[in-house]
Amino acid sequence: MTEKQRAYLILHFCVMVWGFTAILGKLISLQALPLVWWRVFLCSITLFFVVNKAERMAPGLRGSMRMLGIGMVIGVHWLCFYGAIKLSNASIALAMMAMTSFFSALVEPLILKKRFVWRELVLGILILPGMWLIIDDLDWTMRQGVMVGTLSALLAAIFTSLNKREIDLYSPKPLTMSFYELTGGVIITSIALAVVQPDWETIVPVGIDWLWLFILAYFCTLLTHFLVLKAMRHLGAFTVNLTTNLEPVYGIALAILIFREDQHLHPSFYIGVLIVLCAVLCHPFLKGVDKVVQVVD
Repeated sequence: MTEKQRAYLILHFCVMVWGFTAILGKLISLQALPLVWWRVFLCSITLFFVVNKAERMAPGLRGSMRMLGIGMVIGVHWLCFYGAIKLSNASIALAMMAMTSFFSALVEPLILKKRFVWRELVLGILILPGMWLIIDDLDWTMRQGVMVGTLSALLAAIFTSLNKREIDLYSPKPLTMSFYELTGGVIITSIALAVVQPDWETIVPVGIDWLWLFILAYFCTLLTHFLVLKAMRHLGAFTVNLTTNLEPVYGIALAILIFREDQHLHPSFYIGVLIVLCAVLCHPFLKGVDKVVQVVD
């Protein structure tokens, strides 16, 4: 097996693991806010000991503040993602994340100060009929999850674009960047906890929740981050983006197998998901074709 083939398998493994995060969100009995707080806290405190002091100080005050700010956006994104799971189910939350490509077509040019790509906007519009089919036969409680999940997708597009700008302009080390961003997630969720002031019993994991939280933090967050960075040494950005778009497929399949969520979903849901995924998968494909055409010209 070549290094490139091994890297591709590692990437697929990571995408499947990301699909499993929605399952863990469903299994953990905590509400979305304490769940996300524990996730980012465990990751942040671990990276504090992994990243040495010199590397933590390298970005300087302004750099660290920028990354903390991005981390706060990520923290709110995770709150919305797991909130959507609690309000609806894992399948719907994952399906909404497929809208990230549409939002990226709008947000990325504004943040990175580049021209709009009309091809991406058209593909984003093609997602809308699929989204209508997904929510058409849902009850109101499920539709609340759809709205929160849509906000989660918008925030994902925003922090991804902010990360791209940070990397292009300042090139911080990945682990250092992860430390500050996850710490930013701790800050924003701690503020939210202070405002909400939930009962102590509702924010402390009990029993099997501790196991799911450790898997979520260390297996689904820190480990996959390291493995994807390693795989990207042998894979292009096009391959990585195309494969990552399969996360909703893996996640929805797992939700159906584990929670039997197919019993609560109308056939139009699956037709809508298929339309959304086709549009999402066409996006990186057409982008790659466009680059080839430009090279030939």
